[in-house]
Amino acid sequence: MSTISGFLTRTRGRGRLHLTDALTYLYLTLGTVLMFGPVLWLVLSSFKTSAEVVKFPPRIWPFRQETVVVEEYEEPLPLYEVTLEDGSTAQMAQVRRIGLEAQMLDPANPGEILKVHINDRAPVESIVFGLDNYVEGVQSFEFATYFRNSVIVTVAATVLTLLVNSMAAFALAKYQFRGRTTIFLIMISTLMVPLSVVLVPVFLVITRVGWNNNLLGVIVPGAATPTGVFLLRQYMLTIPDDLIEAARIDGASEWRIYSQIILPLARPALAVLTIFSVMWRWNDFLWPLVVLSRSEVFTLQVGLQSFQGQLNIQWHLILAMTVLTLLPITIVFAFLQRSITTGIATTGMK
Repeated sequence: MSTISGFLTRTRGRGRLHLTDALTYLYLTLGTVLMFGPVLWLVLSSFKTSAEVVKFPPRIWPFRQETVVVEEYEEPLPLYEVTLEDGSTAQMAQVRRIGLEAQMLDPANPGEILKVHINDRAPVESIVFGLDNYVEGVQSFEFATYFRNSVIVTVAATVLTLLVNSMAAFALAKYQFRGRTTIFLIMISTLMVPLSVVLVPVFLVITRVGWNNNLLGVIVPGAATPTGVFLLRQYMLTIPDDLIEAARIDGASEWRIYSQIILPLARPALAVLTIFSVMWRWNDFLWPLVVLSRSEVFTLQVGLQSFQGQLNIQWHLILAMTVLTLLPITIVFAFLQRSITTGIATTGMK
């Protein structure tokens, strides 16, 4: 802890704050707010009620109006701070509202009804982190089915991506053949082709194969990614060729060299690609929306649109379910974060 505090309080000036220190702290603070501010807002808003989500001006904390149980009334009544005619204030429960007039009563003396103007009352609120949105969201649609489909797509697509991309990267990094550089440049150039250009041709191929409304139609088309090939190839270039030649002299097959030498040494780059692939597959919305039309094969991202109707959008449920969909990505990142810096820092070194 002392090491961290010493690093954070370290300044360029001798015992005082230098101008560059102030600019650095300002830049880092602004970057932290821009990066984590929307995530914090999403999490806090997931606990808000539907009325609180659309309230303007918006408030950061999830406020909820307090209620009180009054005899002779089945439902709890909302509690307000009422300004009386003599200028004093009192907490009263609202029975009903008619136009600009609200009928209020004292919870301790429910027999007397007081009529007040709606501008003379203010709701009594408190910060509540309730799980009502999460419970209602999970019960409102087939969360377990959609979650299972997302897990299947993400895991299968990630394994297939690691296998295909690593084999292609191994061939482009360690085999000498004519046209190797040209093939690599053509593969990288596909990064400039937007998804909308290839969407229709790929969909026609999937339709011809018969993978519509099938999870294979979501898993297979994105197996080979130019980003993954580039990342793994640049890392594999750092592996000495003498190590591979020694394995060949010892009689190791090309598959054994690939599986027992190349893959273990490329573990940091594979960890980075795993995180990228999990993020791509888990958050993918457009392609599953095109391929899948039956609800039993929907992924979570496609299933979330069930909360969006023609006249009403249940933002409070969408926010709560979005937080749940972010949890697997956060868990994967937490387990593999140590390999991210190593994998990216060493990629491109030759």
